[in-house]
Amino acid sequence: MRPHCLRTAHSRELDGYDDAVGRYEGSVGEEPESPSGISRRKVLTTGAAAAIVGAGVGAAGVALLGSPSRGPNLWTRPNQSGAQPVGGLHLQFGKDASTGVVVSWHTTDAVRNPRVMVGTPTSGFGRVVQAETRTYRDAKSKTEVRVNHARLGNLAPDTVYIYAAVHDGTNPELGTVRTAPSGRNPFRFTSFGDQSTPTLDQLKKTSYRSDNLGSPASGDTTTAIERLGPLFNLVNGDLCYANLAHDRIRSWSDWFDNNTRSARYRPWMPAAGNHENELGNGPVGYAAYQTYFALPDSGSDTELRGLWYSFTAGSVRVISLSNDDVCFQDAGNFYVHGYSGGAQKRWLETELADARADSRVDWVVVCMHQTAISTADRTNGADLGIRQEWLPLFDRYQVDLVVCGHEHHYERSHPVRGAQDTETKTPIPVETRADVIDTSKGTVHLVIGGGGTSNPTNTMFFPEPKCRVLTSVGQLDPAIGHKAPFYVVEDAPWSAFRDRQNPYGFVAFDVDPGSPGGNTSMKATHYAVNGPYAAISVVEEFTLTRPRRG
Repeated sequence: MRPHCLRTAHSRELDGYDDAVGRYEGSVGEEPESPSGISRRKVLTTGAAAAIVGAGVGAAGVALLGSPSRGPNLWTRPNQSGAQPVGGLHLQFGKDASTGVVVSWHTTDAVRNPRVMVGTPTSGFGRVVQAETRTYRDAKSKTEVRVNHARLGNLAPDTVYIYAAVHDGTNPELGTVRTAPSGRNPFRFTSFGDQSTPTLDQLKKTSYRSDNLGSPASGDTTTAIERLGPLFNLVNGDLCYANLAHDRIRSWSDWFDNNTRSARYRPWMPAAGNHENELGNGPVGYAAYQTYFALPDSGSDTELRGLWYSFTAGSVRVISLSNDDVCFQDAGNFYVHGYSGGAQKRWLETELADARADSRVDWVVVCMHQTAISTADRTNGADLGIRQEWLPLFDRYQVDLVVCGHEHHYERSHPVRGAQDTETKTPIPVETRADVIDTSKGTVHLVIGGGGTSNPTNTMFFPEPKCRVLTSVGQLDPAIGHKAPFYVVEDAPWSAFRDRQNPYGFVAFDVDPGSPGGNTSMKATHYAVNGPYAAISVVEEFTLTRPRRG
């Protein structure tokens, strides 16, 4: 079967475009404020003020009327026409998180006039931004998914905006977003991976269960993130495990339905994991992921767009990588090792060099899925491919922090720099202090894979720190459905902390810019997620520090 490729496009001129690459519908653009634009009084008296405090509207709510050419009109009751509702509303930052945000939602039916109205709590909705529509057809169900992305540009730094996403014939969905600060200012972000969904599906027409490693904790984590209210959340791969499910589209829909209660108020910025790799969906299996998210442009080829990217928030440069490109492990729906032909590595080195040449950037944080460290037995282990391809670049450009998942537990490394001259290229710890860590001396790696999966690995640690390093793969093993992995076990002198007690959790990072001529710091707090209603407890706290550059 010929794989179904990602459907994309670039502009109004590409309407109707349809070939092996795919299709976009509509275009990206902004309509100027109409003379009849909504005033603050009208916003506050028609229910849109609910967006200011993060509340939504239900089926009896209000709808946006009018066309792009007329600008925003009054809010009135909707003229229902049977259109599918706005589903899975979520946000992404642009490359400059202080000025750009993307608002996204999806349907499986074609919709007319997808658009976003945006404004501020004090001035009301002032402009309409038209959305572009990306599509892909799931190779398993043959269902086409349509995702609308409205790019909000020219925003003011460190500012709260209100917005409403809508298409003709349905109710608007409301949200708020705060842009990142410009320059050195404090803010918080969070991180976890390996979430799945808290929902059940009917299988074999007789029982309900999860077929994508979901658990109730998948929902608890989202509630806990909202309790802390970060500027953004990093999702370290394996979002919904759709490639395990019999209904891949439902798994994606369930994931967005669970997380929209957070992701419509703050960007959830993902990394692609092995369970985003879906047989038949795109040339390398990531068409669903690439369609649902509109991530900052990295200059990659169209078929690889969004698989690696970067953005800057304040003094932090975040780089998201797609590790299946370099990992030896075969863990997706099909084996894609080396799929970029070295393009991702070339981009990464350029991006790291640019970050370290930019005096406005103090911190370099890498978000990825598979890991270079793990002290768990009978799990995925660490991957030699990452150690060979990424770690020398992390050393050369002094990456401060790596957050990843893949292993379904929490653990932390000492700061590492360089590698032993061994088969497994064991990372070398440069210091062992646990409370304050100087990342100018070495990179700290965090495994944060307890986002909610029903298969936690916190009870599977080696008694003493050791690491199973996957060094190569063999032929396809029918018993496991993947290429047979080969492991070498090493001592793990880089191991600093392992959480044996808690299967689920996340980490919050509080950035303190410090003072000119001094140090900047990033306080990290590992929270265990203990149950519903955002029940959390502190497991570990430490502070990363490095000299401030400006």
